[in-house]
Amino acid sequence: MGEKSDAPTYSLLLFFFFWYAGNVKYNEYNKAALDSVGGKTAGMTMTVSTMQLGVCAVYALLIWIIRLNPIKLCGLQAPDKQAFPKSKMGDIIKTLPVGFCSAAAHSSSVFALGGDPLFGQIVKAGEPVISAIVNTIFYGKPPTMLKALCLPIIVGGVAFASLKKGADGAYALKFDQTALLFGMMANGFAAFKGSENKKLMDDKDLKSRFGGVGNQFAVTEVLAFIWSLPVMFAVEGDKLSEFLNIFMTNKACMFNVTASGLTFYLYNELATMTVKAVGPVGSSVANTAKRVIVMLYMAAVTGKALTEEQQIGAAVAIGGVMLYSVIDNIFAGKSKKN
Repeated sequence: MGEKSDAPTYSLLLFFFFWYAGNVKYNEYNKAALDSVGGKTAGMTMTVSTMQLGVCAVYALLIWIIRLNPIKLCGLQAPDKQAFPKSKMGDIIKTLPVGFCSAAAHSSSVFALGGDPLFGQIVKAGEPVISAIVNTIFYGKPPTMLKALCLPIIVGGVAFASLKKGADGAYALKFDQTALLFGMMANGFAAFKGSENKKLMDDKDLKSRFGGVGNQFAVTEVLAFIWSLPVMFAVEGDKLSEFLNIFMTNKACMFNVTASGLTFYLYNELATMTVKAVGPVGSSVANTAKRVIVMLYMAAVTGKALTEEQQIGAAVAIGGVMLYSVIDNIFAGKSKKN
């Protein structure tokens, strides 16, 4: 069950709508931002990713300045008050790992989606597999046997999506290596982020000083931006002046970098609000539907249709993810009835 929500049904439906809309528009703006600086071969992907997080950091600061978070306006509700967190330096230090993983997961995703927006989404659908490995090895929390049985389905779906039938009818591996490599990295860092974030939220005193999930997310995004800066300077510092010139003279670049950063922040906030309200089963259904909608939308935007292998592989992988998310609840319900 989800947490009891004070939001009326129409507000929850609007939150879902804007979560989905924000996610698909983020993917569109992200691709347009990368295209405006020359695409994946221009050597400015890390810079675009960092600037997106910079937009997130500026937005978080604006929320603290006006002391209001307008996100609930999406559900036709009054904004919540959101003052600057009362966190201590020790709290910020404890949040650094979450900020680092958030930065790494975001940048890896930008590289993956820049490589191939459609195949990148399929690879990212395999996140539960990497999460299971990370949580088993590093946190001593393996998945249940039922969940573990779902993992080969997800792996098989992603693997099949990587195949392409040749003229002779034989299948061979053919995929965007950037999308696969960075998609897997994004999944890994997302898994670490989730586990480290849970450790933070288990500290009730720290959670209280943050003053709510909104502040904790805002602090994480500010830290993610700070973490990304030295990496950007190290790997693409020689391209910064070129990027700034494009950004200042190309309205499309300025708009898409800014819009992608803002939609990234907003759709993540909306996702948190809706997932808390509908619980694990509802959220798994919602996330499954979201993944499908994003792929269909990006196929339409890019004009690049999914291959038959990608369609089948994506369906199998996403179906496996949904089953992974609900299988314990299904069998727990059956056990109670018996």
